[in-house]
Amino acid sequence: MRRAYATLLALCLALIGAFATAGPVQAAPMTITNGTQFKDTSGNPVHAHGGGVLKVGSYYYWFGENRNADNTFRYVDAYRSTDLKNWEFRNHVLTQSSASELATANIERPKVMYNASTGKFVMWMHKENGVDYSEARAAVAVSDTVDGNYSWRGSFRPLDQHMSRDITVFVDTDGAGYMISAARENYDLQIYRLTADYTGIASLVADPWHGGHREAPALFKRNGVYFMLTSAATGWNPNQQQYATATSLAGPWTAMTDVGDSTAYGSQTAYVLPVQGSSGTSYLYLGDRWGNSFGGTVNDSRYLWLPLGFPTSTSLTLSWTPEVTVDSAAGTVAGTSAVYDTLIARHSGKCADVTSQSLWAGAQIKQYDCNGGNNQKYWFKPVGSGYYQLIVRNSSLCVQENANTVTQEDCSATATSQHWSLTPSGSYVNVESRASGKCLDVNGASTANSAAVITYACNGGSNQQWTRD
Repeated sequence: MRRAYATLLALCLALIGAFATAGPVQAAPMTITNGTQFKDTSGNPVHAHGGGVLKVGSYYYWFGENRNADNTFRYVDAYRSTDLKNWEFRNHVLTQSSASELATANIERPKVMYNASTGKFVMWMHKENGVDYSEARAAVAVSDTVDGNYSWRGSFRPLDQHMSRDITVFVDTDGAGYMISAARENYDLQIYRLTADYTGIASLVADPWHGGHREAPALFKRNGVYFMLTSAATGWNPNQQQYATATSLAGPWTAMTDVGDSTAYGSQTAYVLPVQGSSGTSYLYLGDRWGNSFGGTVNDSRYLWLPLGFPTSTSLTLSWTPEVTVDSAAGTVAGTSAVYDTLIARHSGKCADVTSQSLWAGAQIKQYDCNGGNNQKYWFKPVGSGYYQLIVRNSSLCVQENANTVTQEDCSATATSQHWSLTPSGSYVNVESRASGKCLDVNGASTANSAAVITYACNGGSNQQWTRD
């Protein structure tokens, strides 16, 4: 009996040891909702704004900005994930106390690269004095571990002469490191080769779009072709993204070509992430929808992660999808197909509208002249048993029934106040709340703009009949 127990104990210990050394379990495909404020595994907002992602072993590490309420630098935060959806907070890897010049500063677009020859992790970023944007400096910090405390190496202008604002980094297939930054008041976008240890500037490689007024660069390489994805320089407000290609970083580069819609779906480039797996490599656009563009702060920002398409070896597409499914093991990314409809009240001919095109939770639904705005478009997402969530195209928030109002709120799959059924009423539909059984109703049968949309006992009134168009 004692011998059997000892054998069983040894087997258990061996199994425990095997699981302990096996590393993270292979990730399953995950679906990520766009236009939202991501949460970490503890339920806190992910503050990795303007950031970049580095894969180390089986983990993806996401670094980005965590700012104070006045938008000045607070931390560079690091998170890790195996599946690109479930992010574990790891560390404030750079803080205001990391160096005296960080006590009051702006630190933007931190990007981390691994130097195989030195075994160091090197962070590059844009640094300002926290008061204005007159410094226009690049800055470097270094760590022995990917999510450890980074040691500040200082800030400077590249080659002691060039302004440096929005930046990104890139490690080529031959191990050479590069830093790309906006210069000359953002009118130039310059490509620098780094020193062998990645902590300094060795040379200016190219200034291909002199006078182009581009920022927010993201550089990646696909099948021997370099792609540079950028935005225009319009402050916090989103604008038309453009890209260029080359077969050498030194050029020649093509002229910039428009991609996506006129506002990158309300976002700005942060990074392009290659997702490599057993089925190949896909490319994921990581974008910021800046909180400052809709009346908030940087820490109110939301994220858009969209699949990039490649019709040819040198062309690029960027299309909207409300969700993206990422299989990090296979290396595939795919968008969710969605059709957006308007809801037009029969009695007034007006559309159910999110007030003032708001992106905030709590904004009220009212009726307004139909104008094709994304705050009047809804994705009827099936949630089972004949019910739908009505997800607003503009905000990615869900239409919700409350005691006296109907508002847009953070989506919850289990909130029956966000579940709606559609009951035919002649050539129209009644939109009925699962929670209360009441119908979507224009208050008082008003035909005026800004009349509140509420729920009310279903009564067959024309102010409860809607065209889904």
